[in-house]
Amino acid sequence: MIAPRRFLPSISSLLALEAVARLGTATAAANELSLTHSAVSRQLKVLEEQLGTALFERQGQGLALTVSGIDYANSVRDCLEALARASLKIKANPSGGSLSLATLPAFGTHWLAPRLRRFSHEFPNITVNLGTRLAPFDFNREQFDAAIHFGRRDWQGVEYLELARERVVPVCSPDLISTRPVAAESFLEMPLLHLESRPGAWEDWFEHHSCPAGRLHGMLFDQFTTMAEAASLGFGVALLPEFLATEVVKHGKLVRAFENAMELPHRYYLVWPKSRAPRSPLEQLIEWLIATECGDAPKR
Repeated sequence: MIAPRRFLPSISSLLALEAVARLGTATAAANELSLTHSAVSRQLKVLEEQLGTALFERQGQGLALTVSGIDYANSVRDCLEALARASLKIKANPSGGSLSLATLPAFGTHWLAPRLRRFSHEFPNITVNLGTRLAPFDFNREQFDAAIHFGRRDWQGVEYLELARERVVPVCSPDLISTRPVAAESFLEMPLLHLESRPGAWEDWFEHHSCPAGRLHGMLFDQFTTMAEAASLGFGVALLPEFLATEVVKHGKLVRAFENAMELPHRYYLVWPKSRAPRSPLEQLIEWLIATECGDAPKR
């Protein structure tokens, strides 16, 4: 149930509050909103009277938010941004068949995007909007219907659909090694590239190949694609997911430095909140993924 009307200020008042809070003066807010100074001041006065709380206090030529004003302005900004996103979504797809999906950069580009293209051909009335998130988040605070999660089933309050297993393989510039394949021990003498979110990846790789390795050092990256580019420039050997390694090797920028890929215990999942039933576009994506991609994986 929506709140009583007396608790719902006008959009004009909220826009005035947000602009003054961000810009610091009613004059600057008036210029941005194409209003007069007195019009902005009236909107703020009406808002304070409606709330029964002082939101601003004068400081010289400017306005400073009170403690209550700061909290309220932050909430207003979130609401206005959510309203703008909703308007953009319906403008992009007037039929209402839109789906907002949070994805991981490399997996989203090299595994998910080609599949979403096929999905879009089969369901042309559904628009899939993508955003990047590197870690689990609160679905109640983010405007996403679902997300791509890598790791274990450790995201609380969500349903899971397993999409793909993770296999990693060392790759490097063709100039870095003269012959292939090389023994696992040989990599201990090479510069190794590391990913921030997987700090022990190389240690696990050496252990898997029965090759003792101490604490390994090397350049650190926050994304696979940046690390792959550094590897192509000869900075070192990168341990990449096979779906990404296959793509960059195909284009000749990198070579597989070790023939066999190593499978990790972690998985890629599509996740969505348990707290609300999936909307129709998400239900269709889930069923399509189960039918086309997840034949051998646990379904739900």
